[in-house]
Amino acid sequence: MPRRDVIEVRDLWYKYPEAKEWVLKGINLTIKEGDLIAIMGENGAGKTTLVKHFNGILKPDKGYVKVCGLDTREHTVAELAKYVGLVFQNPDHQIFASTVLEETMFALKNFGWDPERAKRRAKEVLKEMGLLDYINTSPFSLSGGEKKRLTIASVLVYDPEILVLDEPTVGQDYGQKRRLAEIIERINSLGKTVIVVTHDIEFVAEYIEHVIVMSRGTIIAEGEATKVLCDDNIMKRARLLPPQLGMVVKNLEDYIDFKGNFLRLPVFVENLRRWLENDENVKGI
Repeated sequence: MPRRDVIEVRDLWYKYPEAKEWVLKGINLTIKEGDLIAIMGENGAGKTTLVKHFNGILKPDKGYVKVCGLDTREHTVAELAKYVGLVFQNPDHQIFASTVLEETMFALKNFGWDPERAKRRAKEVLKEMGLLDYINTSPFSLSGGEKKRLTIASVLVYDPEILVLDEPTVGQDYGQKRRLAEIIERINSLGKTVIVVTHDIEFVAEYIEHVIVMSRGTIIAEGEATKVLCDDNIMKRARLLPPQLGMVVKNLEDYIDFKGNFLRLPVFVENLRRWLENDENVKGI
């Protein structure tokens, strides 16, 4: 069964008021239901500006953006928020309640949930994000990483069809990143669309297989992570360093024909194991 388009961007141009330069220049993009995508690029590439168009915070100067069939120029942020949950890069721009529990329940109350039902749902999500012990704590007293997880919880709680995470791994240690990846994969497995804006190329290499790369307000590449992130020309244009396993594969590509998503360590190891089992290969080193 064909998957429907949930985000459609056509010839999108945008510049901030009083700015001379265009931040987005003729962006064309289609994102389908159930996609898991990373948007990458250098600072100033236009990544955050682009995703702010997905829930109507910004409106196109030229072209259009449609979300679940709704033209964002004709709908409010509140209307679009039912479909798109956007977690900002800076959690301090999103936090305002007096306790962690109240922060997480806020959207549900706005959507008319019964208070007790909202509380139960909020606690479920806070437990998943490792924040249940902080329900009566002020959000402003949390660490940077904890604030980030709280803002993710405050969006996950109402189960939007599309989840957009702007730099979600900032301030997270390895264990927290792994937990975040598991949550993203679980949400995606339910048919939800997940878009991750990030500079964390190792996180993308390990967990996300489809990549969009931006530079200077345009999309310069889109495709499988193993192809896009290992392309030296694309990485140079985007001012990004390729993932470490990608660089290792480059050095071994004359010897090994890597299969599958070799940017994931288990897949890389399996390719290497198969090659080493062949005595002729080992002798030829």
